[in-house]
Amino acid sequence: MEMEATGKSRGEWIFHGEFDRTVSYLSDQSKILGFNPFCHKVEKTAEENIFRWHFRVTDPQNNPFDVIFYVEQSEELLVELPEHLEGTGPDELTEEMIHLYTVGKKIRWHHHPPSQPVDDPKNYLFEGKAFADMDVRPMETDKTRVHFDLKIDVRFVLYPAFRIIPEQIIRAMTNAGMSMIMQTATNRMFHCIAKDFGHVHHA
Repeated sequence: MEMEATGKSRGEWIFHGEFDRTVSYLSDQSKILGFNPFCHKVEKTAEENIFRWHFRVTDPQNNPFDVIFYVEQSEELLVELPEHLEGTGPDELTEEMIHLYTVGKKIRWHHHPPSQPVDDPKNYLFEGKAFADMDVRPMETDKTRVHFDLKIDVRFVLYPAFRIIPEQIIRAMTNAGMSMIMQTATNRMFHCIAKDFGHVHHA
């Protein structure tokens, strides 16, 4: 029996580093996901801004299984116009105005459909879908606030021993467990990132 589980993690951190450096650092998927204990490899694909994540975890019987994600990364400037310019369309904004009224940047990860099927349950290989927003905003000198929000969807095969439990209970238990593991991994990831910035702490 196949099920789909959803895990979520989020947090807000203060980086003791200036805005441009922080954005550049967090845009490097290989670097930051390298601190995730479940991430086996991150590769850039032939498609522009599309990455392949290979995560490896173990099931309740201590068997390893692999989850493959195809993820598109995009970046968006966050611009807040003053009241007298609120009706201005994007095409009417000059570079000077954009620079003047930029309040941050959003780094987005979004699921990208793979060109070939990923799932191979017999070999413990499954497709995952990742969606994330990193809202990055400058603060006072040499400090940057980062709000991180991640959602992961994974399909997997349910072991026969669990099939006697009602599906809605299994689903709730799985989602809660997955979110707890993901939050722990996220906290560890940001703790490791802190070593490159001197200091990173929860907002």
